[in-house]
Amino acid sequence: MAGTKAPRVAHAKKAGDVGAFLAELEHPRKAEIEALRALILGADERVREAVKWNAPSFYIEEHFATFKLRPVEKIQVVFHTGAKVKSDARALQIDDPAGLLSWPARDRCVATFVDRDDVRAKEAAFVGIVKQWIEQTTGTTA
Repeated sequence: MAGTKAPRVAHAKKAGDVGAFLAELEHPRKAEIEALRALILGADERVREAVKWNAPSFYIEEHFATFKLRPVEKIQVVFHTGAKVKSDARALQIDDPAGLLSWPARDRCVATFVDRDDVRAKEAAFVGIVKQWIEQTTGTTA
């Protein structure tokens, strides 16, 4: 997608209004964002969403996953244990048979998708990662 201009980032009236944020978002990977959003929300009935760090973010008690909307050539979901890397962070053990994740720190990883076909092909693996992350960061299962 060379030459693609940066997405126009929406500014929802309420911090938690992800629907309004996405309605205003102009992004070439919006369909992928919507599909991944649905997978995250469907992974555990306790998951809630809000706009945080100028992107859709997901939480139960604490925020655990946030979209990274740039660069626009791909979509990334950052799994984390808070805004900043903790020096005493516990290493998480996530089964990742599809090789979706890269690990920039012990307590955060990034799932990357290039297009809708990539999302479809890796849906089950992604939902498994979401469930494992929730279980390991909250200590509970759905």
